[in-house]
Amino acid sequence: MKNLFKNHAANENNPKWKNIIDRKFPLYHRDNDIRSDFERDYTRIIHSNSYRRLKHKTQVFFSPENDHICTRIEHVTHVESISYSIASYLGLNTELTKAIAVSHDLGHSPFGHVGEKILSDFSKSDLGVPFWHEKNGLDLVDSIELLEDSEKCKQNLNLTYAVRDGIISHCGEIDENGIKPRNKFIDLSDYTKPNQFAPYTWEACVIKVSDKISYIGRDIEDAITLGILDDHLDELYQLLNYNRKDKKLNNSNIIHYLVSDLCENSSPDNGLCFSNEAYDLINKIKAFNYKNIYFSDRIKPSNRYFEVVLTEIYHTLKSCFNGKNAFDSVQSLRKFYPKLYDGFLNFLCCFYDFSDRDSSRFKNSVLFDASNKCDFCQTILFFISGMTDNYAMEIYNEIIGF
Repeated sequence: MKNLFKNHAANENNPKWKNIIDRKFPLYHRDNDIRSDFERDYTRIIHSNSYRRLKHKTQVFFSPENDHICTRIEHVTHVESISYSIASYLGLNTELTKAIAVSHDLGHSPFGHVGEKILSDFSKSDLGVPFWHEKNGLDLVDSIELLEDSEKCKQNLNLTYAVRDGIISHCGEIDENGIKPRNKFIDLSDYTKPNQFAPYTWEACVIKVSDKISYIGRDIEDAITLGILDDHLDELYQLLNYNRKDKKLNNSNIIHYLVSDLCENSSPDNGLCFSNEAYDLINKIKAFNYKNIYFSDRIKPSNRYFEVVLTEIYHTLKSCFNGKNAFDSVQSLRKFYPKLYDGFLNFLCCFYDFSDRDSSRFKNSVLFDASNKCDFCQTILFFISGMTDNYAMEIYNEIIGF
């Protein structure tokens, strides 16, 4: 039923409202600002470098020469569109869903989930904890990404609690039906693994579902475009119960069916849920995609390449650590790897304390101890995770070149 969730939307009448719009620090004041809290979040996100870089990050298929294959930024746009449709129909706050949607994948590494796994292996080895993009996304908007204020001073994004919660709780790799928000207002640093807690708002729950709806259909469409599913189309038509003559197999039909089904079957009592038929179909499509797309022989060569690229960058930077001064130690990169040197040094300057740090240019807190090896390794992971596919390949080629 339309507007069934209206009384549960994130607005001034919601008993959680004070927590929902909470920020770590007050945003700088602007006279006559006509935007709401979530609109300010939205514009801060889309003006950030991390958002811009999503257009050159792999979603599933590493295909930089093909303009019609989905990149990470297109996926984010699809999630924004799907979540808007769902939230608007249910009577939820569409400004909040838009802000969470455009920020939910900011923490993704280059080369998609394969790159995420590679960085996680480094993190577990050197820091004792896994790397996962939802947590990295929260760290990024809280502490890493910098945006100039009206006085050209760099500071962190400082987003509302509801958007930050939506980022770390958005995990779309879920096999549950009937998603509901949690009531407890928690410190988001309590998260230690993906999907550990339910989101705090219904709007963030919508993002979780929209994330899955977005990728399962589009991944199929891209795989068909690339010819990966040429030998599996009959199986796919049968799975979807489509007649080739009557119904086209494309992302639009899959999204329409799932969004309509979710809106018709969801309620505040039952949560965001699909019919049994639609939920069963989602699980079958997901299994099909894993078998025939994500584990396809066609993408294994690129996956091996990604591991070589990221491993070489990580160990080249890690070898600079000398236990004393991070800025002195990276000087060894300057002669042979000037592009890597410039990029990493500029990154360090934003987050390490050093004698001539210009406090008039930075309002973010100092994050790292230059003499601490774990801090140094964490810095490398943050730096690499922010790279685009193309930049990572350029750095790799610089490292192996003469």
